[in-house]
This record gives sequence, structure tokens and C-alpha cells, in this order.
Amino acid sequence: MRYKRIAGSMAAIIIFSISVFAQAGFKSLFNGKDLSGWKQLNGKAKYSVVNGAIVGETVYGEPNAFLVTEKNYSDFIFEFEFKLDSFMNSGVQFRSLSTPDYMNGRVHGYQFEIDPSPRAWTGGIYDEARRDWLYPLDLNPGAKPAYKHGQWNKCRIECLGNTIRTFVNGKECAYLEDDVTPAGFIALQVHSIGKPEDAGKKIIWRNMRIQEGKFTPSPLSGTFVVNTLPNNLSDAEVKNGVRLLWDGKTTNGWRGAYKTSFPEKGWKIENSVLSVEPSGGAESKNGGDIVTEEMFGAFIFQFDFKLTNGANSGVKYFVTEKENNGGSAIGLEYQILDDAIHPDAKLGVVGNRTLASLYDLIPSLRENRARRKIGEWNRGMIVVHPDNRIEHWLNGWKVLEYQRGVPYYYALVARSKYANWENFGMAPQGRLLLQDHGDKVEFRSLKVQALK
Repeated sequence: MRYKRIAGSMAAIIIFSISVFAQAGFKSLFNGKDLSGWKQLNGKAKYSVVNGAIVGETVYGEPNAFLVTEKNYSDFIFEFEFKLDSFMNSGVQFRSLSTPDYMNGRVHGYQFEIDPSPRAWTGGIYDEARRDWLYPLDLNPGAKPAYKHGQWNKCRIECLGNTIRTFVNGKECAYLEDDVTPAGFIALQVHSIGKPEDAGKKIIWRNMRIQEGKFTPSPLSGTFVVNTLPNNLSDAEVKNGVRLLWDGKTTNGWRGAYKTSFPEKGWKIENSVLSVEPSGGAESKNGGDIVTEEMFGAFIFQFDFKLTNGANSGVKYFVTEKENNGGSAIGLEYQILDDAIHPDAKLGVVGNRTLASLYDLIPSLRENRARRKIGEWNRGMIVVHPDNRIEHWLNGWKVLEYQRGVPYYYALVARSKYANWENFGMAPQGRLLLQDHGDKVEFRSLKVQALK
């Protein structure tokens, strides 16, 4: 009996020691008593300490408010719990900044989204007051149910170098590679409200702790990776099966449409950017379209592109080159266009020739927040699922979704400029194409991932 008591005591000591060891390196960001080590910026929402937790309370007529750590953090694991008493939007800033030269001190930077709405993007990464959405949870829909409304939610943010990962209740939500802000403060956001009756809504945070410096990241789980670093592949992307379709230096893997080699003129490679040289604004006889040497069926194709004033181009997929078309090769097209200037934006039907539309068939969502100024880089993405569902993405927003091969698809084709092309867009596999429409357009970060 005595032996069992000793053994039980030893086991308890071991378990306690393991627990203490697991906590080693973490320190609290909140003393449970007052707001020492924090300061408030921007809006005048109410922050108070109640029962060992920080309570944020909405105030009508005030902009977004932030309770900010006085210290900045670079590489870290930050863990916290939060609970909402309503369905208001909120967030936790990290690696964020407030400087006089940026919007008069407006807090800006990475935000761990708290979104109890039916959209369910809690754990997504938003770029507050800067680039908008970097990682919406539509990119990882399996993580949407992780948030539990009205309950305490355990959250984790890992920042190590350019790698940023978020977790809600043990589920990985977002994986971002980005180098815009390497260090900054952590902040608790109370969102502005538009109605007086929404005053007094609360969000509560507790058990906030941080471990600084180098650490062993959580194991990779196959989460989709958003990588904003030009022509870069992270280890996580490689594990997911993502690969570069352009090496940033040569023409390897590409050739001219209807040709056996890459065009001798009309395309330029400089500073790891592949660009169409301007030649008059029509489907060019200068260099012409270029296509991949490989064929693709179900896939994710990611590409960065930059427009010049009035420019027109496109990314086509399921290109077979069987048509021997005199102009651009035939295929389904993700439209790339300066909507404000180019006349094509006003042609077609209900805007189906505008930026990110399925050209001449389906218009893209008119989400202004997905648009970038001419001369800025855009992140485009085409997702073709094995069941022929297809998505167009623009700067983190899903702006279009359809399914080829179903009755409405054939009806759309029948009223389009492709009506006379037999089995238009229905090849089981095809090439990817970058269009030369005679205007200067730049491309980089061309990546593909096969889907099964």
C-alpha cells in the first residue's frame, strides 16, 4: 500500500514537472488586476478589468479602439482566450504599428479576426487599415466551425520570421508567409458600431501569455498557404504539393501558343518579373500568348499580376490549341483589365468582361475592397475542383464561382462569343496561358498545385 502511495506521489510530481516545463518560457501579458503595460489608442471604447479578465465595451460614435501593449514583439507564440456576449466583430492585433506619419497614428497591421457572423472567419488574418484580407477562412473552410459562440475560445498565434499561423480551439485556421511587418505591438480591438442600440456590447479576454524568441512551430497540417513573397515557395507549400511554374529567370516550362519555342520578342524577364511588352493595345502580333508546356486538369493556379493604365490581358485555362485561332488561343479566361479606362469593361453582358470575370460569360463580384490601384501588385487565383467547380479569386476575395459542364454553363456559352466553338472549355486537361493583348502587364509568383 505504501509502495502505491509513493508511486502515486511520484507520478503526480512527474506530471506537475512536465506541466511546468511545458509552461516554461511563457509570461503573462496581463496581471489580472489592472491595465499595467497597456495603453489605449484611436477610439474611446471602454476597457476595464472584471474578475481577472479584460472587458472591452462598445461606445457609439467612436472609431475602432485598441488596447495596445507598450512593448513590441517579433518572433513569438501568443496564446489567449476570448468570449463574446453578442455577434459584433472584433479582433486581436499583432505585429502592428501606430506612427504619426501613417494616417495620423491609425493602428495598422496584422489582425487575428474575431467574426461570429454566419461568414465565420474567426482565426483569419486581416491587414487592418492597410491591405485588407490576407487570409479569409474561405481558403480553409474546414476551420470555420472551430469558433464556439458564447463560450471561451482558446486561441494561438505563431510568428516566426515570415511565417504567421493562427489556431482556434486547437484547429489551425490560417497560414501566411509575409514580410511587411517583422515586429510590432499586440492589441485588443473593440470595433466601431453604427447604431446607438449596439452600445455596451462586450468582448472579454483572459489568460493572455506570450513566449518570445525562437521556438519549435506546430506540426504542419496541410493547411492552405498564402505566400506573398515574390517567386517564393515555403516548406509548407512544398509539402502541400505546390510548385513554381516559372523560375523567375528563364523561359523554362513555357512556349508561345501554337509555337514550339518561346517568343523571341514581345516578352521581357527582368528583376524576377515576366512582362508583356506594349505594342499598340490589340491582340499582339509582337510576341503573342505564351502557354505552359504541361497540361492540367484539377488544380490551383496562383499568380501575381500588375496592370498599367488602360491595360488588357488575361489568364486562360483548359487551352488545347486545337482550334488554330488566328488571334489569341481559345480557353476559359480570367480577365485582367483596367476597368476604369479600357472600353472592354463596358462591353459584354452585365459586366462579364471586367477584372477577374470569366470573360464574356460570368461577371466577377463587384467588391471594391478586392481592387488595387493601377501599378500595384494583385494576387490572382484560379481553383478547378475535380468535380468541375471553378473559383476565381482576387486579392484574398472569392469573386466568382461556377461549374462547367452543367446546363447553365452551356446556356452561358450559347449566348457568348464562344457559341460556335465545339465543346468550349470542356477539355479534361489543358494548358495555362498568359495573354499578350498588346499592353504592358507584369506577372510573377506563378504557382500550381494539382488537386485530386
